[in-house]
Amino acid sequence: MIHVPRSVTAAAAVLALAVGVPGLAHAQPGDRIPPASPRHATPAQNPAAPGAPALSGDNEDRLPKGWRFDGSGAERHLVWHAPERVPMGDARVEFYAGDRLLGVPESADDQRTFRLPLNGAGISSPSELQAQAGGRRLDAGAKPVSPPSRIAPPAASSAPLPENRVDPGVPGEYRTVSGEYTLPSVRIPGFPEPVEMRATVVGPTGAPGKRPLALFLHGRHATCYSGNDADGNWPCKSGQKPIPSYRGYLHDQKLLASQGYVTVSISANGINGQDDIPDGGAQARSSLVRQHLGRWADWAAGQGTPPAAVRATAPVDPSRVLLVGHSRGGEGVNRAALDSLSPPPADEDGAPGPARWNIRGTVLIGPTIFGQNPAPDVPSMTILPGCDGDVSDLQGQIFADGTRGVSRGTALHSAVYVVGANHNFFNTEWTPGQAQAPASDDFYSDGSRPDPVCAPGKETRLKAKQQQKAGSTYIAAAARLFVGGDDRVRPLLDGSGRRAPSANPARVLTHAVGGNRTPAFVPSTSLDVSGSGRLCAQVDHRAARACLSPGTKGSSPHFATWATSPEPGRHSVAMRWTQSGTATKVRPKKPVSLAGSKSLALRVIVPPNSTGTRLDVAATDASGHRSKLGEVRVDGLPGTEMTSSYWGREVRVPLTAAARAGLDLTQVTSLELTPRTRSGRAWLVDAWGWRPGTPDAGTADLARVDIGRLNVKEGDSGVREYQVPVRVSGHGTGKVRLFVTDPVTQKTTTRVIAVRPGGGPVEVPVTVRGNKRFGSDVSHDVLAKAVSGAVIGSYNGGVTVRNDDPMPKVTVKPVADRVTEGKPLKWRVSLSAAADIAIEAGFDIRPVRGGGKELSTKDVDKRWLKEVFGRSPNPQRPLSKVSDMAYMLTSVQAGERSVVVSVPTVKDRVREPKETLRLRFFTYDRSWNPRWGPTLTGTVRDSS
Repeated sequence: MIHVPRSVTAAAAVLALAVGVPGLAHAQPGDRIPPASPRHATPAQNPAAPGAPALSGDNEDRLPKGWRFDGSGAERHLVWHAPERVPMGDARVEFYAGDRLLGVPESADDQRTFRLPLNGAGISSPSELQAQAGGRRLDAGAKPVSPPSRIAPPAASSAPLPENRVDPGVPGEYRTVSGEYTLPSVRIPGFPEPVEMRATVVGPTGAPGKRPLALFLHGRHATCYSGNDADGNWPCKSGQKPIPSYRGYLHDQKLLASQGYVTVSISANGINGQDDIPDGGAQARSSLVRQHLGRWADWAAGQGTPPAAVRATAPVDPSRVLLVGHSRGGEGVNRAALDSLSPPPADEDGAPGPARWNIRGTVLIGPTIFGQNPAPDVPSMTILPGCDGDVSDLQGQIFADGTRGVSRGTALHSAVYVVGANHNFFNTEWTPGQAQAPASDDFYSDGSRPDPVCAPGKETRLKAKQQQKAGSTYIAAAARLFVGGDDRVRPLLDGSGRRAPSANPARVLTHAVGGNRTPAFVPSTSLDVSGSGRLCAQVDHRAARACLSPGTKGSSPHFATWATSPEPGRHSVAMRWTQSGTATKVRPKKPVSLAGSKSLALRVIVPPNSTGTRLDVAATDASGHRSKLGEVRVDGLPGTEMTSSYWGREVRVPLTAAARAGLDLTQVTSLELTPRTRSGRAWLVDAWGWRPGTPDAGTADLARVDIGRLNVKEGDSGVREYQVPVRVSGHGTGKVRLFVTDPVTQKTTTRVIAVRPGGGPVEVPVTVRGNKRFGSDVSHDVLAKAVSGAVIGSYNGGVTVRNDDPMPKVTVKPVADRVTEGKPLKWRVSLSAAADIAIEAGFDIRPVRGGGKELSTKDVDKRWLKEVFGRSPNPQRPLSKVSDMAYMLTSVQAGERSVVVSVPTVKDRVREPKETLRLRFFTYDRSWNPRWGPTLTGTVRDSS
């Protein structure tokens, strides 16, 4: 279930084509409408030169199946037509050329066609085009030709973890009551349609005092349905019903309500139907969440009359709020938590005003995190479904990893890996057999080639109700820890290796950062690595530097890609050995202190399905004293090439014995990992000093950065300089990393800058040169990530330079339209003025009327026929029947005024009457329909 916001890197021009030939304003009814040409016509400068490059620089001869170029000039798009519907969901579809992100396309209503405006840019390697979503390929290269295989032989099932002494999945003592409310819809900035204020409430009865509030936000799913058909429209069309996604968490709500929580699950169909925007709707979802919280805060303060569903349950305490978000709802509640601590710019906020509530924690279920901008000071638990077929790269891992070093580090951020869980079944309204509307299993598994781990019925795959029970249990654990302050449930979330019996038979694994941890060995460029290991880049397309080489089967949530590759600031330590005892030593720039820590906690990745990787762990202090801390064993997760199973297992070694033996824990200078297995691979994500307990997360004084977008006109002359809008608010001084992409070379440069509210402006200049030539809009894109002491709200923006010149008129005239065989037919396509980008036109080949003889496939150069249409001359047939849609595209290149198009004919020894080629000239309008021009005729006479 995948859908997308439209591209931020390439905005479509909105100028209609102006064509200077009669009859081009309207296409004739019944005419064939070529959506795009499969090849380009050969330019007449080399009239019979098969092998000449495509005129636009985008060689369509090498386009993979399902890809094409559409449109002309400023309207030129890269288009992918999916082999089947790509249902609406949470991961966004992205276009790549190899490892380079081209942009985020816009989806058509058919849920199969995706368009990315190119803004005049060419694709240097079209054969490497890919459509991806959540790290998984969707285009023709995605379907395996053989059954998906495990990455290694199957691992033996691990023994169950010890039971935790408190099970949060056990229902509480309170009876529950349910109801719904509907309030007037609200306006969200940037959305043309209002968004509904609808929710279902489940709360306790008879519970004393004011109760904590848990708010649920569903993810991006189809919005409306009728029978077995669903779509993403909003509002719903006549005859359709809204899909009640907000009712899909009643099982979670009822458990929490029995334990004394008032719960509310809110509807967000109005956002899902309108969130084709750069941030994927994160800010809008935050606004909707805070709109509801504002109402609850009013009712708690005695302001206004609460709906009946609210009056029926216990009053709430707005100072104790838990937010639960699924998929894009996860990113939405994270943004709501951030916005509650540090307000967004007022012109972008749909819920202005101070926060009258306190968010104690967030639960994020299979979440997206397009901005990779987690709220560092709000405790979080992220559920990672091992068989997620939507957000399949498990990018939600960044909600934990992305907080390291940003703030105080006392908020606990837990990652919970649920083996065998998919994306949809956490919501009953997305689950077949439970949902009112059409629903499906999001994990793709061909019935003839079932996935060994995630196909339904496999031992490792959870059934829907098993998955839902596990989800409820761990949501309740987060509520009990973050809101209730019950440290007894912490071992279920922080990598201590305990299980909750209520979640059985699900296998649930956890690790964490923050809390009572002290950073010790967090890989960065300042870390020296020697021995059998190397410092590796988590995101880098170069195999020699990458932690996982591009050809690796399967992927890692820790290495989820963002907008750029390579991406600085993200590292791990890769270890590979071929014999036991070949150690890897890591040495930080300065000694680290583990004083006060009970154990050293390491997050270590080993290949999926591997078992028994054993590592000795030793540390050395500033005096040179070396002490072995212990041995750890790490097993891999179940995985195939379709899963993201390279995931860090948390292992711990005690520090008390080493301290007694004389190791100075205040001055630790190196960590040594020595394999005790004969050969293998492992990756050190990081290592921390650990001690039990959960400290108060508190809040730090953090600067907030929001990147805006400025739209300017190109102008007719002169040079002007503009600044990318960068707004700094909040408190304190911080550092952020800016990513600036050159729109011509597509190269990204980065720099770390200091930011402070009220300090000097953040300068990101963009130079604009005016001219009077038609061109495409040019987008100068800037992205931001927090480094330390800062948070990021709007993470992307820049300056878009709008073309303000009219498109030149396009005309066509014959150059040689009456020739003897062996000579090329020629027509000249001309522009009224040169343009800064290529301008396309085309020729549709029409049948010859009136009984005349039509030029055939054997009357033209066979190499030209192969290159233009991909066809052989045999069997002989009229050129109008060479393919289902016989037409040619050509381009007038940037800076040129015309191009001559030729059809090379061949001389034969057959005496025959004159032959005719009939063409209809066309260009494209903004709706991707051709605008028809004159009909042209070429005549070929016999040479004898």
